[in-house]
Amino acid sequence: MIAETVCSAVSAAGLGIAVVTAYRKRYLAAARIAAYSLVPIGLVMTGVVGWLADTAFSPTAWAGFGVLGAAWALFAGTRAVERRRGGTRAERRAASRGAERDAVAPAAAAPSLSPATRPATGPAAAPRGTGSGDDFSDIEAILKKHGI
Repeated sequence: MIAETVCSAVSAAGLGIAVVTAYRKRYLAAARIAAYSLVPIGLVMTGVVGWLADTAFSPTAWAGFGVLGAAWALFAGTRAVERRRGGTRAERRAASRGAERDAVAPAAAAPSLSPATRPATGPAAAPRGTGSGDDFSDIEAILKKHGI
């Protein structure tokens, strides 16, 4: 009952402010103020305020919020432990099985290349034009340009 009275008083005060604002020829601001001031009375008329007041003063509702908080804490704690361990036990087993399979025959799934398309190996393949040295030469040029 008190919550409904307070909401009605807030709406009446807001409408009074909207009238004063409209009197000062600020119609757009007055319309906004009127819209905001009608929200509390609308909530009272729909019954939301009564429901919120009953919930706020109900020990059962607060106990329910406590249970929800405990559930959230359990979820968050288990996720943190999972991340620290590297996943669930089933995920770790699946990953180890996959690693075992890969270790048995890693080249079995690789496509076969004809002699013409095979990459060169040995000492002839070592002096390539693209390498990490080219990447650093660009960086060195930028640093020299700025005097560093």
